[in-house]
Amino acid sequence: MTETLLSSAPAIRRPWWRGATIYQVYPRSFCDSNGDGIGDLPGITSKLDYIASLGVDAVWLSPFFTSPMKDFGYDVADYCGVDPIFGTLADFDDLIATAHGLGLKILIDQVYSHTSDHHPWFAESRSSRDNARADWYVWADPKADGSPPNNWQSVFGGPAWTWDARRGQYYMHNFLSSQPQVNMHNPKVQDAMLAVAQFWLDRGVDGFRVDAINFAMHDPALKDNPPAPPGNTVRTRPFDFQLKIHNQSHPDIPAFITRLRALMDQYPDRFSVAEVGGAEPDREMKAFTAGDLHFNSAYGFNFLYADRLTPALVREAVEAWPEEEGMGWPSWAFSNHDAPRWISRWAPEDARAAYAAMVMTLFVALRGNVILWQGEELGLTQVDIPFEKLQDPEAIANWPLTLSRDGTRTPMPWTVNEPNCGFSSAEPWLPLGTDHRAMAVDVEEADAQSMLALTKRLLAVRNSNEALQCGDLKIIEAQGDLLVFERRSVNQILVCAFNMGRQEIVWQPAQPDRWRPLTSVNEIKPHVLPAFAAKILEKIA
Repeated sequence: MTETLLSSAPAIRRPWWRGATIYQVYPRSFCDSNGDGIGDLPGITSKLDYIASLGVDAVWLSPFFTSPMKDFGYDVADYCGVDPIFGTLADFDDLIATAHGLGLKILIDQVYSHTSDHHPWFAESRSSRDNARADWYVWADPKADGSPPNNWQSVFGGPAWTWDARRGQYYMHNFLSSQPQVNMHNPKVQDAMLAVAQFWLDRGVDGFRVDAINFAMHDPALKDNPPAPPGNTVRTRPFDFQLKIHNQSHPDIPAFITRLRALMDQYPDRFSVAEVGGAEPDREMKAFTAGDLHFNSAYGFNFLYADRLTPALVREAVEAWPEEEGMGWPSWAFSNHDAPRWISRWAPEDARAAYAAMVMTLFVALRGNVILWQGEELGLTQVDIPFEKLQDPEAIANWPLTLSRDGTRTPMPWTVNEPNCGFSSAEPWLPLGTDHRAMAVDVEEADAQSMLALTKRLLAVRNSNEALQCGDLKIIEAQGDLLVFERRSVNQILVCAFNMGRQEIVWQPAQPDRWRPLTSVNEIKPHVLPAFAAKILEKIA
């Protein structure tokens, strides 16, 4: 059960993106308008009113660019084109206009670390060693024995080098062999990428999510990576056996980010958020967002692959981003197109709804931006895709040890009584979850106690309370299953309390008569947090 009281605290001026809620859409799986089993841009446009009804500020679109789809759009063959399976540039323009008419911002992916091997740049680069784009990608001679230049490994399995007979050299790829690594040390390559960004800024996009930015530059000396020390986790890929010191995270990356930021600052109210993964993401995330010359925000992997949600994990994540001069602004995602859905990782099956309500309350209460993955607002679960229906190249290559990304990318269920839940009139490119029909949008819109209804209520609370949007966060307690933190802004003080376990916890704030409830979930009693309970209180002036 949820009780909600919206605050009347005066608002403070802030950039639209600071404290924003961003809804991530995976175009292939959102809505199919033309009956080919694959979602598309007109399908997204047709559902923008639904997205706006959630109370979010922006929509992040995963890649829709021209691509052979070896990695489903993250292998770009034309940065300024729309792949025909998704529609046309005119369809994109219509999407932008419709979104802006609904008060929604549009963010799109930018993939600067690699292209598709179908990209014209690569076709020219591989044709000889002396063409105009010969050094637009990372090429290297073999060792004397013909083997690759060093020991670098690909994320998706095998060496990070593929032999090309036309040039008589190896080319580098951190991911698939069909995703050659661009040479971002080359100023001409940087100029080309900035021209891509300008193309989309001129077309009206409100910002970028920059993919795998820490992979954008390598060590030109091509030094071997050292072995990773032994650990307790199962290593599913050769990539996991190395410390990735030399194939990524080069110290010149922030200088390129500065060039991108200078371009974006020529356009008012634009926003940039970087994806930064790896063994030490906090250090790079801070370097990539420091001051006013870099990205506005970054999100890491604190929660995306965690097998448990604990107060200690939350404390570690949020305390890495204190309110300090020059410190960047964090963004948080609990699931996304690469990471398994949190409700299947964290929620006990016998208390899934109660647990999910607590987690969503925590999500909207965190300091930073909230990135809501499509279907998260419905409580969609991770789908177990059988091997014969897998599409994910990483999962296929590392079967069965690597969890398929396909399980989180399955189609959105829109209507309970239509074929394929209203996603498409044809067989979808991935199967729908067997339990997802009961969570279809039209089912949950008719249920005041649904996860969808709860998400809307919680976002309304976040949107009407400045301390939740942009206030500071201070951990008060993070012991056992109890998490308590304060959110404080110029005009408002809140305390947020969560019981992440099954045992009842006795708790009340100091001077309890000086607080009023803003929202609560799971049958709160005075001075007690039952199992998976959460509440947010506002201090009375």
